[in-house]
Amino acid sequence: MPLLGCIMPTFLWKFTVLYLPIISCSLLDYVNPEDNLDIPAIAKYFNTKGRYEEVNPHLIEDILYVNRSMLQPPSEQCQEIHLTAIIRHGTRYPTPKNIKEMQQLYNIVLHNASGEESWLREIQTQWRMWYTEDMDGRLVQKGVNDHKHLAVRLSKLFPSLISEEKLRGGFIKFITSSKHRCVNSTLSFKAGLTELWAITDQQFDHAENDALMRFFDKCTRFVQEVDNNPTALSEVDKFKQGPEMRRVTEKIADRLRVPYNNITDDMAEAAFYLCAYEFAIKTVNSPWCKLFDEVDAQVMEYANDLKQFWKRAYGYDINSKSSCILFHDVFSRLDQAASENKSGQHVTEAVTVQVGHAETLLPLLTLLGFFKDSDALSSTNYATQAQRSFRTSHMLPYAANLLMVLYDCGGGDLRLQPLLNEKPVTFPGLTGQRGSMPLYQDVRDHYRELLQGCDFETECQLFKSPAQV
Repeated sequence: MPLLGCIMPTFLWKFTVLYLPIISCSLLDYVNPEDNLDIPAIAKYFNTKGRYEEVNPHLIEDILYVNRSMLQPPSEQCQEIHLTAIIRHGTRYPTPKNIKEMQQLYNIVLHNASGEESWLREIQTQWRMWYTEDMDGRLVQKGVNDHKHLAVRLSKLFPSLISEEKLRGGFIKFITSSKHRCVNSTLSFKAGLTELWAITDQQFDHAENDALMRFFDKCTRFVQEVDNNPTALSEVDKFKQGPEMRRVTEKIADRLRVPYNNITDDMAEAAFYLCAYEFAIKTVNSPWCKLFDEVDAQVMEYANDLKQFWKRAYGYDINSKSSCILFHDVFSRLDQAASENKSGQHVTEAVTVQVGHAETLLPLLTLLGFFKDSDALSSTNYATQAQRSFRTSHMLPYAANLLMVLYDCGGGDLRLQPLLNEKPVTFPGLTGQRGSMPLYQDVRDHYRELLQGCDFETECQLFKSPAQV
């Protein structure tokens, strides 16, 4: 991503030595690389490897654009009093497992593929395998910018909460997963604010809390019954062996003129990821993208959605229940803000910024009931799921975020607005409650069973078999 006049603030440097040598540049020096951008036709199908800009296309023209009018409080006297933001880390390098598969595919294309197509010649003569296993899913410069720009946009959306005064006064709290990509995303979010307000005389702490942001690692029942259970993803395995995926792998083999058995479903996934990573990290429409047409990409997207559905979402009850600890944390912050506001005090925690993973957000979204289709995703219903709402490409791009905004509308009228990726959404089951901003008490009533139960320790104890829903 083109950047000018880059400097590294001293407060960021002492962390990046430990995590990743990223370059931090002033927002004023940012050059938009999208002006004549050649976007891959399949970019909207990249699941959790997709850019945030595909979910919010207006950001391609202006990365700092916000539309405050979309918030639409019920009345002009409504004032936001608290914001909890749960945010996925920014754009990252591939993980070692992905990189090994990419290397394997590259070797096949380099030594076995034949043909005169320009894209194939480009891979074989110009493209180089530049991903190395020590990249280990670390944040890239685009990921730094993802969070810096998000911080600035949120400060424009909620200027009374995300303000220089609130930051300096300690009313904005930062919590992160211990993973380097999350720590560096947190540092980048803070840098977006300190650069915006030219703060150089003060530093702002963050806390690492894996119990909250990596609850999925701490939930014994989830780990044993789903994460480490080879049969838990049987629907995914069946789909990968099914006719839709077989057609994709055969088409890739035909395009490369290699035997069908050279292109496994893992090799197809590696090719799909190569297209996705080249675009997300380098803003390049890679020749690897030519291995897929839109039909292929839709099948690849479904395969990945199927995996997320069964491993992190509605497939098993424990997937969402593993997020009970984060669910209660969110509502305890909202309750505290509501209580302080009611008693006439200043809200002591105006903003909570919590940085985690796709695996942090998806179980929580599931627990809250978002994106639940009438039929479960399975290995056999691909054809009927074309209009499904459960699409991780839309839900969980890099820097995906769930915002909970508490408003005081006067006379004890507290309202809660959820936003996903900066767009208002409606709590499932609360559609009649003044659009996307129901009474906070109605939200609490709606989730009463979870608020009274949903105990992390109880849910995560081992049981005999995973409960399907």
